[in-house]
Amino acid sequence: MTAVGDPSHPPALTRLDGPVRTATLVGHGVSRETIRSAVADGQLRTPFHGVLVPAHVADTQEVRAAALALVTSEHHVICDRTAAWLHGIDVFAHAELAVPPPVETCALRWHTPTRLRGADGRTRDLAPVDIMLLHGIKVTTPLRTALDLGCHLRRREAMATLNAFARGHGVGAADLMAAIARFRGRRGVKQLRMLIPLVEARIESHRESWVWLEIHDHGLPPPEPQHWIMVSGVPTYRLDFAYPKARVCVEYDGEDFHDRTPEQRARDQDRRRWLREHGWTVIVVRLGDFTAGNSERWIGDLREALRAPYSSRRF
Repeated sequence: MTAVGDPSHPPALTRLDGPVRTATLVGHGVSRETIRSAVADGQLRTPFHGVLVPAHVADTQEVRAAALALVTSEHHVICDRTAAWLHGIDVFAHAELAVPPPVETCALRWHTPTRLRGADGRTRDLAPVDIMLLHGIKVTTPLRTALDLGCHLRRREAMATLNAFARGHGVGAADLMAAIARFRGRRGVKQLRMLIPLVEARIESHRESWVWLEIHDHGLPPPEPQHWIMVSGVPTYRLDFAYPKARVCVEYDGEDFHDRTPEQRARDQDRRRWLREHGWTVIVVRLGDFTAGNSERWIGDLREALRAPYSSRRF
């Protein structure tokens, strides 16, 4: 078997650059034997029954969603985490991406969910306003996707997702609150209703949202996200979270902390040294600091740092 891109292949096969239905290739004169041989030799793959993808095309969520759209009915819509992915927001756990996770879809009410291997089919009430076309694929809108995931995800993940949609798509607390009436009685809506007032578009990363939520859950006042420190009138240092009047900041060292270059680490150290020398208390939260014992440590440090050293009250 020669390569799919070899001139000896029929033109319809050589020009493939994305998902295509098997029936479409057959209709263009490609024999089923040629297709079976290309699949057997690894030149084509079949993410779903009746769909082919050239081996050189990356196996991404976008490609799988496009492939699924070829073999699902008009009553099926990409939803939940796959929809978020297509909207540019990755809410999958890192371990889930070792292999592409199932494409999450929903069938409109009174229709049968897909049972295709590689798809996670559900049923859901969607109004026309909840659905949009994205690169030719039916997908739940950013607002509907945020609402659904605010109900379905674990609480921390839900908070991070809502903040990401606020930042990336302008889906703010007012938009979410206006739409939540439709979700009355739905599983997870209590969590969603409690998280909506905390939505903050300025938060820039997944784990920063965890820090934000942890601070709220311990009854501390909300900090100012992405606060700039001015030096000689120039915005010089940006802090993840800050209490400017108390000169206290909280910074998250993310998953890439150990992958930073020596120069990047030196800049971090110089910045934090400058902050401390100028009266700031710097509290650093790291990847493992969200377990019960570890979170109590830095939350305790933050609580102590925020305690005013002086009061105008006499007694």
